[in-house]
Amino acid sequence: MKVLVTGGAGYVGSCICQALIKSGHVPIILDSLLAGRSYFVSDKNFYKADIGDLGVLAKIFDEHPDIEVLIHYAERAMVGNSVKNPYDYYISNVTKSIELCNFITEAGCKKMIYCSTGAIYEDVAGYMVSESSPIKPRSPFSRSKYITEMVLEDFCTAYDLRCITLRYFNPIGASPDMSAGPEESNSGNIVSRILESVHKGSDFVINGNDWSTRDGTCIRDYLHVWDLAMAYVKAIENFDRAFRVSESSGYLPINIGSGKGATVKEVITAFENVSGDKVKVKIGGRRPGDTCGAYASINLARDCIEWRPELSMEEAILDSIRWEDKRRGR
Repeated sequence: MKVLVTGGAGYVGSCICQALIKSGHVPIILDSLLAGRSYFVSDKNFYKADIGDLGVLAKIFDEHPDIEVLIHYAERAMVGNSVKNPYDYYISNVTKSIELCNFITEAGCKKMIYCSTGAIYEDVAGYMVSESSPIKPRSPFSRSKYITEMVLEDFCTAYDLRCITLRYFNPIGASPDMSAGPEESNSGNIVSRILESVHKGSDFVINGNDWSTRDGTCIRDYLHVWDLAMAYVKAIENFDRAFRVSESSGYLPINIGSGKGATVKEVITAFENVSGDKVKVKIGGRRPGDTCGAYASINLARDCIEWRPELSMEEAILDSIRWEDKRRGR
């Protein structure tokens, strides 16, 4: 199957493309390289352009009229930065996504997988959220994702489009074959930040230790990036099945996570156990846009797209260390 992947030159996007290739599919990649890296796509079908460039989109569909599915992963995704620069996030994540989706419907591509986020959920007792849990996005980033979700639901009602939205949680790690992984600038990745602090001998800052969790630090659902990449493969391969099982008419949100919650302190302990390194910790203040956190109920993903995570947080940490060693040339 031929699949258009926006944002396919980034950390997660490149892993998605690798998973597609290993599963026998052909990714056609569109990326501006604003955050992506050219070396992730040097040997692939790649178009350097913004997702709002309708001329390049027309060229892609002229040259690849057999594209069956759009995986829309291109996004601005830093919570703190979104608070400082909300305009960029609403333009990139909402306005340009609307134009992209309008274009593909007119081009005849009727299947879409959208990348959303678990950050749209309200904090709930016990921290586990399902697709029917209350919604309360609290940063421009998470609001931009949920606004786009609402637009897509309207598109699916009005036009001949079906969309599976994957609300993913916190990817960590690297592709097991070490072909793709996070860059140093990816400060939103907790393991990358820990590795950077260990490498520099500096403090790792925990943003608040007064949250209402078991140890006072934020709780998140940390998912191996390869498991996340395979969720996209499963979504396109089980696309029709997902709508039959869910009895959804055209728009279907699905959580993608490990199904387990881990606090920041627990991630640090796991890192120390895997690496043998001691992490120097400093307690800092809460960041704007931060939430206490949540982890995913993943029953719908299992039932609808036959996906479940296979790799542990410890394996993700080990792959992060291997990737960092490769990246630094050690």
